[in-house]
Formats: sequence, C-alpha cells, structure tokens
Amino acid sequence: MQKIKKNDVVQIAKGKDKGKQGKVISIIEDGSRAIVEGLNLSKKHKRQSRQDQKGGIISIEMPISISNLMVFCKHCSKPTRVGSMVLKDGTKTRMCKACQEAL
Repeated sequence: MQKIKKNDVVQIAKGKDKGKQGKVISIIEDGSRAIVEGLNLSKKHKRQSRQDQKGGIISIEMPISISNLMVFCKHCSKPTRVGSMVLKDGTKTRMCKACQEAL
C-alpha cells in the first residue's frame, strides 16, 4: 500500500519549499517521486510551436522525492507519518500516526 497517493494534501519536510503545502498531481511510475501542485517550480525555456503556443520562459512543477513529503491530516491539522490499519470489515486503510484516524 502506498503511503502517498494522488490528490493527497502534503507538506514538504525538506528542501527549498520546506513548510509549504500542496496537492499531489501525480506519482512517478517507480513510486519514489511525486509532482505537487504549485511547488518545486523550475523555469524552462520553451520554443514557439505551430499550434499557436507562445514561446518563452515558463514555470513547471518538477518531481519531489516521496521521502521529503508528509501527508497533512485534516483531523489533527498537522503533517504526519502514515501507517496502515485493518478495519472491522477486513479492508486495509491508511491512518494518521498522530491521531489514529483514517486518512
């Protein structure tokens, strides 16, 4: 079970954007990196194309290592580590290690 999934709200624990929050847009195939909306921006030089797109310098989100992200728990309003628990009906779900609530 993955600890961080698409559409999770995460907080960055290390790096230039430390302390900022954002939503996970996608997880890279190998599962070790994620792209977070509006964070870890990098400037790219883009050439003008024939399909009416303007060229110039644009900002795009770059992947961040999963180890530098913490899931933000909406119940206790803190960034937290993620654990797993088995519910009464036998399904496995992710939980907040701080408040023991399901994510």
